Amino acid sequence: MPTIPSELAPIILAFQPLMLNRTWEHAIVLLVGAILAPGKRTVSSVLRIMGRRREQRFQNYHRVLNRAAWDLRQGSAILLGLVIQTFAPRGRLLFGLDDTIERRWGPKIHARGIYRDPVRSSRSHFVKTSGLRWLSLMLLVRVPWAQRVWALPLLSSLAPSERFYADSKRQPKTLLDWARQQCFQLRRWLPARDLTLVVDGAFAALEFLDQLRSVSITCITRLRLDARLYEPALARRRGHPGRPSIKGARLPSLKTRLADRKTRWQTATAPHWYGNTGRRVQFCSGTAIWYHGGLPPAPIRWVLIRDPEGRFDPLALLCTDPKALPSDILAAYVCRWQLEVTFEEARAHLGLETQRQWSDKAIARSTPVLLSLFSLVTLLASRLTVRQRIPILASSWYHKPVPTFSDALAAVRRHLWQHTDLFISPATTHTEKSIPPLLELFSEALCYAA
Repeated sequence: MPTIPSELAPIILAFQPLMLNRTWEHAIVLLVGAILAPGKRTVSSVLRIMGRRREQRFQNYHRVLNRAAWDLRQGSAILLGLVIQTFAPRGRLLFGLDDTIERRWGPKIHARGIYRDPVRSSRSHFVKTSGLRWLSLMLLVRVPWAQRVWALPLLSSLAPSERFYADSKRQPKTLLDWARQQCFQLRRWLPARDLTLVVDGAFAALEFLDQLRSVSITCITRLRLDARLYEPALARRRGHPGRPSIKGARLPSLKTRLADRKTRWQTATAPHWYGNTGRRVQFCSGTAIWYHGGLPPAPIRWVLIRDPEGRFDPLALLCTDPKALPSDILAAYVCRWQLEVTFEEARAHLGLETQRQWSDKAIARSTPVLLSLFSLVTLLASRLTVRQRIPILASSWYHKPVPTFSDALAAVRRHLWQHTDLFISPATTHTEKSIPPLLELFSEALCYAA
């Protein structure tokens, strides 16, 4: 088992209670190797980078994923505690929830389905892909040394399509069912904290919003411009027969307000609006009851946003807390884009979609672990910033004022290479002293390898 540097040991050893000692000895090799290995994150590539390509009992490392008894959900709870303790010990917590497709092929992958490829598709071009659909819950928090909000994955679940349940007696679970289950688990982990959830329009369902309201989780999501909005119900008179009203008079739709010249617009500056810093937008806001026949009503605050320069289409947001400020709703929703950034960083630097497990249990564990590795590397980099700043790899054609995830990963890798006994050479081996500039180039190339 490799020796963990003292600066990083409190973070890594926090997960030791998940496993038995023998399983942990193999798991720590996989964990360190997954951080150090460039390219594919298969067990074979991890063993090679750890200097164990001649390991005779290599199957023991595969069994950590496909056979060993350890609870992935308990590991998510430990990771959540570490992240909150480091970045958000107090105050309201902002979470994001979104799904992504892991492109996989093969007849032995039972949960595989056919989905719309969001990367290759557009409004006029539809592309399908074969893969696994994952639903990931992330904490949206400002990382001090990065000087911006990052999305840190904490809990990821495999959400198969209906075809997966065709030969099963179980009822198919929709994406909203998985989302509700994750949110309820989050509330059980954090019973005393104020929670806000930011999602896209696919989760804007009245039943889902009502379920979140039952566990005191505020939700911010997209709202259709033609949604039916009503005034609050009038107080019921004493002795009036019949059921109490759940809504009042019909209000004009947001599409009508958008075209009305009498609508009063306010101007605000949206920070980091989809890659643009300091974009000016106009908005108007109000409270209403969102209701559709047969579904539970939702008291909301709506925010209608438009671009005075006409560079993007108007959009509407809703918040299940009618007392929320429109500026806070807008700022929280803009942070949702960081979820897409995290998915892309995991593919580019953590080898997401390169693992090759066929076992159902290994598939259900490997992808959530790789996504959680993004949060773990961020925590490890934060431990290193206590003594020194994270070096930034910049160039004359690419100026970076603050560190990115690739810089954080390189800093953790460099620290592990310098302080972990990965390779033990005999004392009689004659080695020539490397040239320091050449050694630095080799170190930089290895640490920044994607």
